[in-house]
Amino acid sequence: MAERLGGVGLAAYTTLRLGGTAGAFVAAGSEEELVEVVAAADRAGEPVLVLGGGSNLVVGDDGFAGLVVKVVSAGVEIEAGGRVTVQAGEDWDGLVARCVGEGLSGVECLSGIPGLVGSTPIQNVGAYGQEVAQTISSVRVYDRVARETLDMPAEACGFAYRDSVFKGEPGRHLVLAVTYDLAESGLSGPVAYQELARALGVELGARVPLAEARAAVLGLRRGKGMVLDAGDPDTISAGSFFTNAILDAGEVEELELRAPGFPRWDMADGKVKVPAAWLIENAGFPKGYERGSVRISTKHTLALTNPTGKASAAELLALAREVRDGVREKFGVTLVNEPVMVGVSL
Repeated sequence: MAERLGGVGLAAYTTLRLGGTAGAFVAAGSEEELVEVVAAADRAGEPVLVLGGGSNLVVGDDGFAGLVVKVVSAGVEIEAGGRVTVQAGEDWDGLVARCVGEGLSGVECLSGIPGLVGSTPIQNVGAYGQEVAQTISSVRVYDRVARETLDMPAEACGFAYRDSVFKGEPGRHLVLAVTYDLAESGLSGPVAYQELARALGVELGARVPLAEARAAVLGLRRGKGMVLDAGDPDTISAGSFFTNAILDAGEVEELELRAPGFPRWDMADGKVKVPAAWLIENAGFPKGYERGSVRISTKHTLALTNPTGKASAAELLALAREVRDGVREKFGVTLVNEPVMVGVSL
């Protein structure tokens, strides 16, 4: 079994550079090791935190009293026809770059997103008109309740906007590997996001060479401080801190009274999506808004940042609550945090 370490600070393992100490820490380098370590902790009644790339995570200042399992499993298997099976510990953007390089279409607009492959189905990671639910064929998991390893087909994963059955039952399923069905094509999927279409100089629905789509997405993300860069303090964040608001008919009517003509996207289920960045900025929280050692990114109002790397989680959460409460007061809409909270809550 992998070596257990004590006294490991978790801030170094999160992109926000926040978090106290782990009670115990193990790096697990294979599917078998992941299952062995987590199953042993479960049998002992020891709390477990599974840690991927730390890019969508806020760990409290008191740390985590149980066992932190760092996923470092590696391996990518590409089959004829575009089926790609990837171990949970593989770097996500590294996988996207490889798929683009090998002419596999379906994830190119998800370029530049930090984190590991194993996290992608949990959050149903998405950006610029693509989400992983569009290409995931199955997810191999260890079910910690049933105590068995199984392959869950996509239809069993409950994918929705930034959501899945894994997120709905936090901690139950340990993701071991993910299988994606990609298209063997040198062209991107139809461009489905207006900002990306403008950057590419094409109409919505057009297809472009994969490398061009990836380059355009990376350029847009860098402009928002959403690509990790040691020289850019705006990237000391968890990416988008709040999800876009999903409103039903009554909530839309209420918001129309408060903000006539507000920006919106109609959804297939009759609900309406409202950009959280617009709500935040128009509630009085501009880019660069500061509170002590933390601030809203100078490039994008969705990101809350720890620009010096020296803030506390308490400071960051105080800013998050101020933004959430300000939006609710101005627009009657309650924003929901996107990062996973460990030992803390809004």
